Amino acid sequence: QVQLVESGGGLVQTGGSPRLSCAASGRTLSSMHMAWFRQAPGQEREFVAAIHWNDINTYYADSVKGRFTISRDNAKNTVYLQMNSLKPEDTAVYYCAAAAIHYYTSTPRSYDYWGQGTQVTVSS
Repeated sequence: QVQLVESGGGLVQTGGSPRLSCAASGRTLSSMHMAWFRQAPGQEREFVAAIHWNDINTYYADSVKGRFTISRDNAKNTVYLQMNSLKPEDTAVYYCAAAAIHYYTSTPRSYDYWGQGTQVTVSS
């Protein structure tokens, strides 16, 4: 099993640049994909970004491309989401997820492990 814990959320102003962290514990496979999703009240869970532990490639939703950056620290088993130029529409609960797969996917069902989520609220 894998435990995921997000942190770094909170209330920020439009244009802010917080960084979210996802600390993984337990058995972490080198083949695992890590991803960030977000969900606003009454809306579907939305893919944000993904990265593989051993791949250099990253993947982003069009809505955050150019503003958000996903990165990792393998030694710390931690994935980060650097968020820049925040907009009110970015307000959501942000979830860290892990999938024991070797291919990229943006489908929530493909991810086996989820964190509890961290609230990001962008003031307008």
